[in-house]
Amino acid sequence: MPVVMDAVRIAQTLTRIAHEIVERNRGIEELALVGIRTRGVPIAKRLAAAIGEIDGHEIPTGILDITLYRDDLMRHAVGPQPLVRRTEIPFSIDDKRILLVDDVLYTGRTIRAALDALIDFGRPKAIQLVVLVDRGHRELPIKADYVGKNLPTSLSQSVQVRLSEIDGRDEVEIQES
Repeated sequence: MPVVMDAVRIAQTLTRIAHEIVERNRGIEELALVGIRTRGVPIAKRLAAAIGEIDGHEIPTGILDITLYRDDLMRHAVGPQPLVRRTEIPFSIDDKRILLVDDVLYTGRTIRAALDALIDFGRPKAIQLVVLVDRGHRELPIKADYVGKNLPTSLSQSVQVRLSEIDGRDEVEIQES
């Protein structure tokens, strides 16, 4: 299946999104990034580094595990013994503008679960959604504030994001199910 984004394109896309974030938020004083496990985490860290290069300041970055917040916990392979990993948000989210980061936006259910999980940590001033890929087919009324690439797909396709920190290479590929 075709690779629709290679390492260079992913890097350029994240740099563009970082510039959009700084411009739209008029600075980064109140910003913090929270990546959704698994592939949202390295994307959030890369965005934090890119924003830091633009603005010269370090941005707090956290990790959110949404396993127990999913509405499909018992339906799929997660099963009755889900693998729960740590959420690591080493800062207060109260009154911050939180940039929630994920790799692919599809039905919106992952983001709904992430919003529920995030609110358990405090009351942010605002939450903005950043995704590398939006593939459509929403089941919930959720829309990303920052999108790397819109990839219209059929229901018989899947979008595979691979990142060097996890998979050894950077690419986005569309596959037939």
